[in-house]
Amino acid sequence: MTTMTGTTTMKVARIHAFGGPEVLRLEETPIPEPQANQILVHVHAAGVNPADWKIREGLLGKFPLPSIMGIDFSGVVEALGTEVRDFAIGDRVAYVMGSAGAYAEQRVVPAERVLKLPGGIRDSIAAAIMLKGLTAQSLLRRTYRVKRGDVVLIHAAAGGVGLLMTQWAKHLGARVIAVVGSTDKAQLVRDHGADLVLLSDDDWVRASRDYTRSQGVAVVYDSVGKDTFMRSLDCLRPLGMMVTFGNASGPVPPVAPLELSKRGSLFLTRPTLFHYTATRAMLTKAAQELFAVVAQGAVRVHIGQTYALRDAAQAHRDLEARKTVGSTVLVV
Repeated sequence: MTTMTGTTTMKVARIHAFGGPEVLRLEETPIPEPQANQILVHVHAAGVNPADWKIREGLLGKFPLPSIMGIDFSGVVEALGTEVRDFAIGDRVAYVMGSAGAYAEQRVVPAERVLKLPGGIRDSIAAAIMLKGLTAQSLLRRTYRVKRGDVVLIHAAAGGVGLLMTQWAKHLGARVIAVVGSTDKAQLVRDHGADLVLLSDDDWVRASRDYTRSQGVAVVYDSVGKDTFMRSLDCLRPLGMMVTFGNASGPVPPVAPLELSKRGSLFLTRPTLFHYTATRAMLTKAAQELFAVVAQGAVRVHIGQTYALRDAAQAHRDLEARKTVGSTVLVV
């Protein structure tokens, strides 16, 4: 297949075995041709997410090998399958799904999972918010529907998801307690609206209960996992909700339901984005709400660092070492 650029091959960042960042290789491979209900997209930017390095290490199931990394991207429609009716060549689009393949110059994807981008959202911004922003939307609007006056606690608040959630929760009228790993990150989340900023080395349980006059917070959003889980439960008010949605410090060990009862009949959930965007209608509705708050300026997308496709391995190293802030993007 010859593309609009006149080439028949593309560069990709691919793994042939599970392991550290060194298994990511820049390679050249034929450009795939879209099937009947598929779209070929010329990728402009791809998101880099914690899920990417977990896939690379084989921690999120055994993805087929060899495998091109990356699960969300933005770009321009380059070719259409014969059954595709709702898109045209040249449309600006974005995509996120549980299958890898975004670290590439071109990508074939099912049309029903592709979203048209509003004019006011740049390619790099779209790549930064597809997985992270839709995750924030599902957590704040579906898992626990944050309302005015709620006090919420967000772990890893300076990360890609955390920084979006901090701003969005403030936009909804909540007060935000942000927990971060360093003083530099503390200033970043203050600049993005957090009401109380605590370091992960602080006694953030006591500080959060002092802030709420011993009442506890309405919801804890915890992407850290093992190191914070039990203490996060201690931050909650009676009938509060514990949302554990990541394992940066390792998986949460088994917990006895009685632990929830004795702390005030707490609710516990472990959500996954793709259950909230399982149908085309669900995906479209969530994306429209996300694009709206970004277009309004209620949520500012902070891209802390960008890398070229050839430097994907370094992007993974920096992300795993927690050297990054905000969102990370590969510019393709």
